[in-house]
Amino acid sequence: MVANFQDKVSFIWSIADILRGPYRPENYGDVILPMAVLRRFDAVLADTKEIVLKENEKYQSLPESTKDEILNRKAKQGFNNTSQFDLEKLLTDPDNIADNLRDYIQGFSSSAREILNQFNFDNEIDKMDDNNLLYLVIKRFSEIDLHPSVVSNMEMGYIFEELIRRFSEHAEAGDHYTPREVIRLMVHLLFFEDDPILNTPSVTQTLYDSCAGTGGMGTVAEEYIKEQNPSAHLEFFAQEINGESYAISKADMLIKGHDARNIKLGNTLSNDQFKDAKFDYMITNPPYGVEWKPAKNVVEAEHEDFGFSGRFGAGLPRIGDGQLLFLQHLVSKMKPVTEDNPNGSRVAIIMNGSPLFTGDAGSGESEIRKYLFENDLVEGIIALPDELFYNTGISTYIWILTNHKATYRRGKVRLVNAVDYFSKMRKSLGNKRNEITEEQINAIVQLYGQTSDDENVKIFDNEEFGYYRVTVERPLRLNFQITEERINRLDDERAFQNLAKSRKKGEAKEVEIAHGKEQQETIKRVLMDMQSDFAYANREAFIDLIKEAFKDTDVNLRAPLIKAIWTALSERDETAEPCMKSKNKVEADSELRDTEIIPLSENIEDYFEREVLPHVPEAWIGEDKTRIGYEIPFTRYFYKYTKLRPSSEIKAEIEELEKSIVEKLKKVME
Repeated sequence: MVANFQDKVSFIWSIADILRGPYRPENYGDVILPMAVLRRFDAVLADTKEIVLKENEKYQSLPESTKDEILNRKAKQGFNNTSQFDLEKLLTDPDNIADNLRDYIQGFSSSAREILNQFNFDNEIDKMDDNNLLYLVIKRFSEIDLHPSVVSNMEMGYIFEELIRRFSEHAEAGDHYTPREVIRLMVHLLFFEDDPILNTPSVTQTLYDSCAGTGGMGTVAEEYIKEQNPSAHLEFFAQEINGESYAISKADMLIKGHDARNIKLGNTLSNDQFKDAKFDYMITNPPYGVEWKPAKNVVEAEHEDFGFSGRFGAGLPRIGDGQLLFLQHLVSKMKPVTEDNPNGSRVAIIMNGSPLFTGDAGSGESEIRKYLFENDLVEGIIALPDELFYNTGISTYIWILTNHKATYRRGKVRLVNAVDYFSKMRKSLGNKRNEITEEQINAIVQLYGQTSDDENVKIFDNEEFGYYRVTVERPLRLNFQITEERINRLDDERAFQNLAKSRKKGEAKEVEIAHGKEQQETIKRVLMDMQSDFAYANREAFIDLIKEAFKDTDVNLRAPLIKAIWTALSERDETAEPCMKSKNKVEADSELRDTEIIPLSENIEDYFEREVLPHVPEAWIGEDKTRIGYEIPFTRYFYKYTKLRPSSEIKAEIEELEKSIVEKLKKVME
């Protein structure tokens, strides 16, 4: 199968050479992708083409929708074509090949035409015809056999995805598709120990992918279910933002005889095409580290206006990465656990490391994690090997979520370290140098099913990932001294500077500025007269002293100006008395402010008395600043200490290298 797939891809890729010159390499896909879809359609309909043409003559008077239903049955597909042409017949009339190709495309039923229209192929027909390429391209495509008896739907999915990968080498990770072995692992985990779909005869369940690409996840999931329970039906729903990928996914659905209307085009975050829908299973690979700016207004409005009644109630991550928005979107589409639906929903989503730990307590990311753990939605997280993806070597993690955990899993999360479960590929594909074999997939699933810890599996209570971020305050202690040096600091205080500024215009402005400068001079003069080597240790007493000194002047000592004066004349002093914010409340020193991270399992007061007060007895907890955060320090849980090599061994190795270098230099000099 793999060889067949690679041969087909290589053949189609070779057709791109014909386009060299009129087309730049980055634009080859504008021709190759729609032609590959067209050739697949052509091959799929070949067996019933003549029957459809004969039947079409009988039903010319019927409405198009009614006629299509009849002809689709005759074509034994979810679409048909009533044109007299196919790709081979187009070659019999080279002079009119452009017009005839348009006639052929127009002959497809509306569902197939809508797919082809996504490629904006009409412009390419003219361009190829003008450059004498159209005949050559059609001829080459007619030479490849993409009939379903030769190329299965699974293989065709591989072909489409590999073509997209080659035409999009610089795409963001996850923008197009996930390697099939990774999808197979996700599917195994998604349906892990799930009795209804695996064991119930003739059961129908729904699967949804919010970032569908070419629909590969749906294809693999359907294949897996059919292997486990041939009578089960998995109805696939999907949304995709990229027009080409959407068209290929929809084409795949049409060819399989599924309802292609279940595949929707659009930005999932800003234009949810399945609003209010709930699904049994969800699986997706959202783009990593990609800005959600295009959806910003819609997402923020939904967050503020609807809260948890919408999709993004838990919080909003930073604008540069929307992965956790997609995760929340999927959670919002979980079926509630009821008598009629006791199994709820399950989710498999693959993301990079950022959603595990980015964002401090109180941030959008932390609040989203907090919501997931406090609602016991995270069943497990699996760390995958790196260099699995075609576009990136980044490390990735599969998250499994459910709103109906097995009894023995409730309140717990399992972490699986599968970073070493891979095999090196004989030949790299872009950044993809590693792959996961079927045996390794089974081994990872077996690890996931363990009920006890070992070196690759850790099981924790939900609260293990939560912590209190506690603000530790210490009193502000200042001394106050009236010296020339400190008086000159007044020039840097905004309230003092503002005395000689005005928003008025013309003469009134000049008058106000002049008056302000006079006040500045008065303040400095009065303070100069008060100069002393004595340092005051009590702020309240010092402020009273200042007020008394300016009582007989025209200076209006408003609060901001008083603060400017005592700030300029102060310095931190551990021996001074604490500054009071109010009669009974000590003011905190922002420069001495610190934070403590305390596990949720700890009592804050006990921890504070044990770990903080012995070192800073005057400290207190800033109660209004305490935040609860959640993060998953995955690597820390699986860290293995590697003993450092002895320095003598390293020294000996360096000396050997030096000797070797000297010997080589001698040979060069000879």
